[in-house]
Amino acid sequence: MSASASPFTTRVAIACGGTGGHLFPGVAVGRELLNRGVAVTLFVSSKEVDRQAVAKLPPGFEIEVLPAVGLSRGRALASVIAALRSGAQARRLFRNRPVNAVLAMGGFTSFPVALAGRWCGATTFLHESNTIPGRANRWLAPWVSACFVGFSEAASRLKNRNTTVTGTPVRAGFVPTDPAAARIALGFRPDQPLLVVIGGSQGAEGVNRLVVQSLPALLEAMPDLQVFHVTGNRDFESVTTAFASFGDRVRVTPFHQGMDVALAAATVAVSRSGASSLAEFAAMRVPAILIPFPAATDDHQRVNALAMVKVGASRMLEQHTASVSDLVHSVRELITDEAVRSTMIQSLSALDAPGAAGRIAEQILSQSGVLASAPASHRSGESRSNRRSVGVSVGVDVTRTRETLA
Repeated sequence: MSASASPFTTRVAIACGGTGGHLFPGVAVGRELLNRGVAVTLFVSSKEVDRQAVAKLPPGFEIEVLPAVGLSRGRALASVIAALRSGAQARRLFRNRPVNAVLAMGGFTSFPVALAGRWCGATTFLHESNTIPGRANRWLAPWVSACFVGFSEAASRLKNRNTTVTGTPVRAGFVPTDPAAARIALGFRPDQPLLVVIGGSQGAEGVNRLVVQSLPALLEAMPDLQVFHVTGNRDFESVTTAFASFGDRVRVTPFHQGMDVALAAATVAVSRSGASSLAEFAAMRVPAILIPFPAATDDHQRVNALAMVKVGASRMLEQHTASVSDLVHSVRELITDEAVRSTMIQSLSALDAPGAAGRIAEQILSQSGVLASAPASHRSGESRSNRRSVGVSVGVDVTRTRETLA
């Protein structure tokens, strides 16, 4: 799946596969590098989420698919073997087409690629989106030249003195637009509220189950409510069957490419609390009810959610204790109480820090000793939608952070 060699003289590799939370921010940084005249190679996994996402990328990206396997109980040997193969594949590529820098976005594809880049003489970096860094990034932190983090709380948990709060990059197009037009684009009535349910790129059985149980009560409590439910592949058929009697008020899909449109249309969202999703909610000003994945490593999703709740930007329910009445009450409050929703939108706005992807790209080039071309979008009059990135950096002076990174 690797593309032919690029004519660019500066090359950056971004290891970002495995989940949408790693992939989409990595793609956002990659776009900024391409705009600056840099060749970009994305290292991704063979998972379906990666396959679907890279199929929609614009020309210019080179794609390398790795055999890496996530580290989990009972798969340690397979993970080690796959990591060794991934590292060897990356080293071969770097010998044939040397890279100036490698950016690791976390997850099981990042560790072998970053080490291969370091072994081949590239300047290495990592980005951590979550409040509690993942294993791969914790292991890598002492060996990379610099770390970028989305939450200020993550900085002290990485053993690297050159750590900067940048925020988490968000895909192009994540800018608030007319909700009515977005609802029409999704096939809904423009003048009625829309609940968007998101399980993330992997799906979320606990979220799906609670929403299925709660939907009759939700629709009874709010007769004009509409629902757009992104289930993931695993639960798509069962959720579709459960919702069959509700007609066109409810739409179900296993995966949705246009999440910018879905969030523009949303009045309220129900979601897991992966860092990339939280950054997108802040960018789009979408009040959300967060249901953290209880089995997430180091319970990082719960800590992410608490950081949002702390500043009044979201609500949180615990999967093991949340009831139908809890979800109905939370959704109804955020939809019907304009003052509550307005306050939450203001908190989300305060967390929005546009430009994370561009700042990371500039730091990579600067610290790698590379002089890149001026961004193409700057040369031609950059649109706001192409600059959109978000920093969920609770407790950090965003203005000061921007000045530091300038």
